[in-house]
Amino acid sequence: MNLSQRQCYLILLGIAILLSGLQLTVGGSSLNWWAPNALESDIIWDIRVPRTVLTWSVAIALGLAGAVMQLLLRNPLAEPGITGVSGCAALVTIASLYFGWLPAFSFGLPALALVGGLFGVSLLMLLAGQRASPTRLILAGVAIATMSSAAMGLLLYLAPNPFAFQEWAFWHMGSLANKSWHSVMLALPGVALALPLVWLGRRFLYALTLSEETVATMGFNVARYRNLMLLAVALLTTASVVAAGVIGFVGLLAPHAVRLIGFNHPKYVLWLSPITAILLLLSFDTIAQLMSTARELPVGVIAALVGAPLLIVLLVRERTRDA
Repeated sequence: MNLSQRQCYLILLGIAILLSGLQLTVGGSSLNWWAPNALESDIIWDIRVPRTVLTWSVAIALGLAGAVMQLLLRNPLAEPGITGVSGCAALVTIASLYFGWLPAFSFGLPALALVGGLFGVSLLMLLAGQRASPTRLILAGVAIATMSSAAMGLLLYLAPNPFAFQEWAFWHMGSLANKSWHSVMLALPGVALALPLVWLGRRFLYALTLSEETVATMGFNVARYRNLMLLAVALLTTASVVAAGVIGFVGLLAPHAVRLIGFNHPKYVLWLSPITAILLLLSFDTIAQLMSTARELPVGVIAALVGAPLLIVLLVRERTRDA
């Protein structure tokens, strides 16, 4: 039986709600959900519910950014981090904490990180050129991501004390632990600003299954729309980085999950990727909480442990297909 996009979306949404319920019940202490006392109410509404809402917000940002990148670059192996945007945003965030420009709870932090993300996009376009091919964009992005990662490693090494190093390193690995409504408020503005941009550029992304010359004859200003979509990716990636640190592979896996269930049209890949990203991040975070360790594993580590082998499988499939 062939499902429509709406039917598939409703099914995935139902599964996401069930997984959210499971995530809410997982934690260091058992709670009486039917008649909670004052302490249990605080735990529910100040710790667990914000964590679930943040999971949805970050997953939507990563899933949508991953879908936009894969459609924009016409490369199924592209993901938000490949542009260097997440690396530059993370670098500026760590630098602002290292030099004391802003405290970790400041609402100016997303704006400062967005500056870093936009710098990464500008540097990407400068290195790749105005009429860059997808291959040149990817190579430029890899170079920027590598440089920003090295700079972050240097700042972490020069941390003023071991506690700061531990906190920043834990944040850099991507974590949803110990988050509050403040973290949710850090993520929401970027997502809210990016969604209208993606909606405006949706037909351009659908048309990119054709050559850029053909897309230009359809009335699209390719350079302008590409820059618009890169700005949306910068907003989405920055929102995720500031709120939860660097979480890789979710943006790569979500569009592929959509294709695996049979929806290959760009329209489906674009709008179903956020909900599949929610399923992935909810699953990763629940696994991170259930694993018996002295300290909760960062969700970014779980995502990498799952995503890296899958990336190898995708690379082998691409090589086999081209052979």
